[in-house]
Amino acid sequence: MHILLVEDDNETASYLIKGLKESGHVVDRASDGKEGLFMAFDSNFDALIVDRMLPELDGLTLITKIREKNSDIPIIILSALGEVDERVKGLKYGADDYLAKPFSFSELLARLDAVIRRNQHENNNSLLELGDLKLDLLSRRVEREGQIIDLQPREYKLLEFLLRRPNQVVTRTMLLEGVWEYHFDPQTNVIDVHISRLRSKIDKPFKGKQMLFTERGAGYALRYDE
Repeated sequence: MHILLVEDDNETASYLIKGLKESGHVVDRASDGKEGLFMAFDSNFDALIVDRMLPELDGLTLITKIREKNSDIPIIILSALGEVDERVKGLKYGADDYLAKPFSFSELLARLDAVIRRNQHENNNSLLELGDLKLDLLSRRVEREGQIIDLQPREYKLLEFLLRRPNQVVTRTMLLEGVWEYHFDPQTNVIDVHISRLRSKIDKPFKGKQMLFTERGAGYALRYDE
């Protein structure tokens, strides 16, 4: 899942990002409310984790502005204000859940999974598909032309990343940061190896129906041409 973390405290943010990535999520971070609002509107996230006390734009105002756009993205508030009245206030402003600091990361992860699952059920958007290629985010089932495709965890994450950006050129840097969490080019062929493995599973068995393309000098693109 693609998560936006809006947290101004660097230590807390590092702790959360590490744990979320280890749990298989892709995480982007905003360090203040205004940046968080811009990123929430500019990208397609599966959920937001928002600190209540933020610089530039506080968490409740951020949530209000997101809901004004009729966005139903799942949002969890993190806050040092744990009193009942404060939790109720956060929920009334549009948050789906409210977790008081200090908190257990395992509880945050469970609540995050719950709000995402509930949102996907309500909106029936747990399926990523392009042409005859389908990826179910809940069951983690991948199939093409009705045929189940067995992917390794990194191959699955790579395919999910590409399916969220159909018909777009995805650069090596984007893949390194979004799938491998590297923030520099380690001069390795790890991307090429995994692209080749993924192509052998989603393209080669379906001769004449290529979907995963190499854009020379630019990156890769997942396309479906009728």
